[in-house]
Amino acid sequence: MSNVVGGDLFISMGVSWEIYLEMLLRVVVASACGACIGIERSKRFKEAGIRTHVIICAAAALMMIVSKYGFIDLNVISNGNGLKGADPARIAAQVVSGISFLGAGVIFKNGGSIKGLTTAAGVWATAGIGLTIGAGLYFLGIFTTIFLYVLQFVMHRFAIGGDALSTIQVSFEIKNTSELRKDLDEFLKSHNVRVADSKARYTVDGYAVYEMTLRTRDEELEAALDEFLRSKGEVKSISTSTTA
Repeated sequence: MSNVVGGDLFISMGVSWEIYLEMLLRVVVASACGACIGIERSKRFKEAGIRTHVIICAAAALMMIVSKYGFIDLNVISNGNGLKGADPARIAAQVVSGISFLGAGVIFKNGGSIKGLTTAAGVWATAGIGLTIGAGLYFLGIFTTIFLYVLQFVMHRFAIGGDALSTIQVSFEIKNTSELRKDLDEFLKSHNVRVADSKARYTVDGYAVYEMTLRTRDEELEAALDEFLRSKGEVKSISTSTTA
């Protein structure tokens, strides 16, 4: 019986490194395809942007490779008698399904924005890497780990489209006037701010209470908004918080 298992079996069987390079190419090409989809979504300011799509696509390619090549050693160990009714790929499929519930646990809705999508995709990708290493495809698993790590770092540093936007939660109470809403809309438009969610209520003493979720690239928006509101009349309170 052979003592060589998993991906190392490729080498012992005389399979060239071209097979490994083909696997790596599939992960890279899948990532590029995911990026193309993510760019389109990001330009439309959807919550799942480039990074989320890239990670999901790369992880899906990884799991597909594991399903095709990760269990070749079992057939050799059994002297060509096949898997004798066993279906090791079923275990991988259950991991993929189960990790989806874990990933869903890190996604939450905050006002009009959704947080945790990229983290959930990363959890799913991590499961794929674990399956790959567990199947003995060490080189592929290590490469994908490094690849996704560098990818995340670069895309955080050089964000594109919706990924470059910060989310600002704003709450303020201000003296209500007939021109307030119009002036506020014009201010947000002039600063290229996307309003993800907006709620307003009016008090009996003539004040308006706004709760808004804003998406913007402008790092100075909070200060500019504070100055704008105070120029419009009496302001009782202003509260803002920002998340990347």
